[in-house]
Amino acid sequence: MEDLKKLIREVPGFPKPGILFYDITTLLKDRCGLRAVIDGLKEHYRETQVDVVLGIEARGFIFAPALAYALGAGFVPVRKPNKLPAERVSVTYDLEYGTDRLEMHKDAVGSGARVLIVDDLLATGGTAAAAARMVREVGGTVAGLGFVVELTFLNGRRKLAGDEVFSLLQYDK
Repeated sequence: MEDLKKLIREVPGFPKPGILFYDITTLLKDRCGLRAVIDGLKEHYRETQVDVVLGIEARGFIFAPALAYALGAGFVPVRKPNKLPAERVSVTYDLEYGTDRLEMHKDAVGSGARVLIVDDLLATGGTAAAAARMVREVGGTVAGLGFVVELTFLNGRRKLAGDEVFSLLQYDK
């Protein structure tokens, strides 16, 4: 999996000075790289009972449906506010500078459903923790949280303590 790092473009100073942005679009366009990501996540979760794979807007939408298909599970989108038409459950969470909110359809996760939460990146963990909170609020069980890239130096796993967390690639700085 470490070879996949060669397919990820590092962009210094984006979105602001001092930040190093890990751009996965260069990984996505590579047919072998994209296949390796989906296959790697599938391999890790193939023995896990998963009813639905929840993808967080926007880049989680790239990986979650493909993984859901590979695991024989359904797909649930978690969206930014006011994007879903039916009754919603929402959670507000803290960002570095302010707050944000995520929503999903209230009936998207049934009581007792085993949910795998998937996103492209684990940084500080706030977004993933918010998604897990919503799953539990509607009676679902978090079966795991899977990420393509983890920025380990930001300690995002702390906010996900007690849950199984997996990432294909880790960056230590």
